[in-house]
Amino acid sequence: MEATGVYWKLVWHILEGRFELVLANAQHIRNVPGRKTDVNDAMWIADLLAHGLIRSSFVPPAAIQELRDLTRTRKQLVREISQHSLRIQKVLEDANLKLGSVLSDVLGCSGRAMLKAIVAGEDNPERLAALAQGTARKKNAELREALRGRITDHHRTMLKLHLDIIGALEHTLAELDAAVGKALAPIQQRARLLTTMPGVSNLTAQVLLAEIGVDMTRFPDAGHLVSWAGLCPRNDESAGKRRSTRVRKSGTWLKTALVTAAWAAVRVRTSYLHAQFLRIKARRGAKKAILAVAASMLTAAYHMLRDGVEYADLGADHFSHHDTGKTIQRLLKRLTDLGCPVQPVALKGSVSY
Repeated sequence: MEATGVYWKLVWHILEGRFELVLANAQHIRNVPGRKTDVNDAMWIADLLAHGLIRSSFVPPAAIQELRDLTRTRKQLVREISQHSLRIQKVLEDANLKLGSVLSDVLGCSGRAMLKAIVAGEDNPERLAALAQGTARKKNAELREALRGRITDHHRTMLKLHLDIIGALEHTLAELDAAVGKALAPIQQRARLLTTMPGVSNLTAQVLLAEIGVDMTRFPDAGHLVSWAGLCPRNDESAGKRRSTRVRKSGTWLKTALVTAAWAAVRVRTSYLHAQFLRIKARRGAKKAILAVAASMLTAAYHMLRDGVEYADLGADHFSHHDTGKTIQRLLKRLTDLGCPVQPVALKGSVSY
């Protein structure tokens, strides 16, 4: 059957276990334009299947599908909370309250206390600034100036609506986290293995397991998994000319989580991923470098899940010792470009100049 939205799932769940099912990517079985009807589509798909020209798409087991629904719903809830946070800042700006310019998080402990006081009818800047907690107390003068504005009943109504919605979303998010923990219990050990990789938190590990599962036999090798995730350059060559190396379009759930984790991983200066990022960034730019790091992390996750082992870092000096000859030639070329040509002299056990 053809993967069309979510409409294939109902038929798939009914027939699963009774027949050998093949889910086809709609982009891979597209027919000649101008000959499309439902009957022609069905005949075309049947003809392709009869000749073995349909590659089955990856459909995870039911338990992984349920975990995937939970993690994707969690991300959507977090996104909705962020949207309402921005709407609160919009209302504050309309009331001439510059709270977001002083506090790093308007929905933090200090920010919420002030917002609740504003909703309750308080408009005195000194009393509102006195509600600051923690390090925000050091910004008392800035808070008093930021809280001088024109607050109306309409502003209080809008703030109360958004705060109530955020409270309901956070309550739902807590229930969802409990459901994720329950669904993740049978494969908790695999999630712990993934967290040994730099940049991979518990949440990122949950997303990885929900998107790719734990059975790595579905992918012939790590390269197929990276290609499926859309993290490798596409093949676009004609008449001996390579036209484009952009990554292919793919699902955003896995790619987004990996790129976010890659940005966190490259901050660990003693890791191989940091060295790889700097090496590629100097030649290709930061965007392509971070995609390469994300692909390396997914490759490592493939082997970790397949073999059940923890992450083994190659070290920040891996590239320096990987190919000493290339490093020497690169440095010699750099010296020559700077106007200091040198000739290497091979010595026993070393090279001198």
